[in-house]
Amino acid sequence: MQTNTSNEHSINLHTLKINKKPISLKNQWSLASIIELINLPFNDLLFRSQQVHREHFNPNEIQLSTLLSIKTGGCPEDCAYCPQSVHYETDVQASKMLEAEEVRAAALEAKKNGASRFCMGAAWREPKDRDIEKVAELIKVVKELEMEACCTLGMLSAEHANKLKTAGLDYYNHNLDTTPETYTDIITTRVYQERLDTLDNVRNAGVNVCSGGIVGMGESREQRAGLIHQLANLDPYPESVPINNLVQVEGTPLYGTKELDPLEFVRTIAVARITMPTARVRLSAGRQNMSESTQALCFMAGANSIFYGDKLLTTGNPDWDRDQSLLTKLDIRTV
Repeated sequence: MQTNTSNEHSINLHTLKINKKPISLKNQWSLASIIELINLPFNDLLFRSQQVHREHFNPNEIQLSTLLSIKTGGCPEDCAYCPQSVHYETDVQASKMLEAEEVRAAALEAKKNGASRFCMGAAWREPKDRDIEKVAELIKVVKELEMEACCTLGMLSAEHANKLKTAGLDYYNHNLDTTPETYTDIITTRVYQERLDTLDNVRNAGVNVCSGGIVGMGESREQRAGLIHQLANLDPYPESVPINNLVQVEGTPLYGTKELDPLEFVRTIAVARITMPTARVRLSAGRQNMSESTQALCFMAGANSIFYGDKLLTTGNPDWDRDQSLLTKLDIRTV
């Protein structure tokens, strides 16, 4: 064990021996060191990620979250993966924000099935003052049920972040999506720095950060390492890191993209675990098309959170019976 040095967090003092060179588990990771990790022989990579996982978590427990779209479609952004964008012709129809009783019913059902966190998403570029007032009321509904409340509403100002914190918000999700170098290939209606600014506003308001990205958008292995590099070097890194596997929707520009090899997805999970050892690494979008074996490898690699429910905003997700069956086979408990 190393002694603490400047800029290191006390929880991240352990080292891993990789090719006889120590890599410190702190939140200052070079891109080269993360590329070295992701290029390890598969068994070596999983062995190391499992070691890190066991240092910080019970390897036989996962956290359950539920995601509900409280305002669907009509988004002015042009994210190439998103069927809710007004720029693309998809089957998604724009809707008004859900009422409090609709959200309460959904949250109650989620709690009954074991979810400890209830996440609400709205298809906005950024919410207006009146939107924040309505969302604040929905947060209070969730908190009355003694659940953690999470929101993903697009870009967020410092003022809005503080108002949501006052309402009781526990987590705010705002994904980086991809690397700065490939960002303009995916979205042109905002810049990368705006995503970082939102995360700063959330963190400064005292709200936990949930931020990850999407893989399978045609990127290289090194570019996947670049995404993890961005996340792991946030100060501090996110408490929750959702890793999404692209769900291809007809009508969006990324429809028809070559699918990512499942073992490449597992590698990404493993590297996220090693570089962000105390974060909840969540299997998010794309699980519906994953085999049980792939999901089991992801849990072995350090994933310890999933979204449960039949839909993630507008795309499919495994039904609860299927998830229960898998978790029972793996002897994994939910928290």
